[in-house]
Amino acid sequence: MDLRRFEFDYDLTWFVFFLNAEETIYGRYGGRDAADAEARLSLKGLRFAMEQALERHQDPPKPQILTGQPLRAEDFQAARKHRGCIHCHNVNEFRRADLQAEGKWDRHSVWVYPLPENIGITLDVDQGRLIKTVSRASPADKVGLKPGDHLIQLNGYPVASFADAQYALHKAPAQGSIPIEWQRNGQKHTATLVVAEGWRKTNLTWRPSMLDLLPSVPFSGVELTAAEKKALGLAPQRAALRQDPDVHPKLKAAGVRGGDILIGYDGVAIEGSVHQLYAYVRRNYLVGDEVTINLLRDGQRLDIKLLLK
Repeated sequence: MDLRRFEFDYDLTWFVFFLNAEETIYGRYGGRDAADAEARLSLKGLRFAMEQALERHQDPPKPQILTGQPLRAEDFQAARKHRGCIHCHNVNEFRRADLQAEGKWDRHSVWVYPLPENIGITLDVDQGRLIKTVSRASPADKVGLKPGDHLIQLNGYPVASFADAQYALHKAPAQGSIPIEWQRNGQKHTATLVVAEGWRKTNLTWRPSMLDLLPSVPFSGVELTAAEKKALGLAPQRAALRQDPDVHPKLKAAGVRGGDILIGYDGVAIEGSVHQLYAYVRRNYLVGDEVTINLLRDGQRLDIKLLLK
């Protein structure tokens, strides 16, 4: 299988291409998010995407001509050291290993296949181009998109499914402009989304190919009670943890002590349980990043920098 043509999110376990005998791809179906492996999928949605692909088949675009040697999973240098079956997620690992060996790997390349929510829209599961919601002040909101609109093209790619939208966003720039076309009451509209640096970031914790890139901050302790938070002037919904006397060596070396109260990272107040404190770092940082740990010690605010490993 030539990976130059069959390009998709290799961390997935199931994916569909719609194509003709000349391997002209009409569309895609599949995809997931960190919360659920199947919430973005439905049989009705698959049927809708198939019907749209069949319409494109009546007047197919020109076939994509690929020149040169095909790229297969086993062609990566790193694949030659791999033992056992090659799984889809291994493709990402092989590519990253080869780029790292050549000194060409870019840390920002981990933010792949952004969600439509990253530009401010959610798509209907059963009709993959129907916009269900538009987030206030998002790039989509700023150009006038509204719930009930039908997304026709994104970044120059036709959209009939969540997977189509993700692929179009995957091909979009890290910052700058993304052309968009939609339909409302039978009328077509076009605009250009403006996206700022960092717009591609999504929760990576479900991706098997990236587990070695996700850091942890090894706090251990108990969650503060509502009364304890109130006594410290913390909001009741704010996540806060009192560190046990037995401090992990990595944290101890950074200056953390038993009894310190973890209240956030880099000045961000995190709401929810202590699980959100644990998950926040894995969702927002990579191994090699530096984070500032926000603590309370004897009632006084203390910030400690930590290199994530």
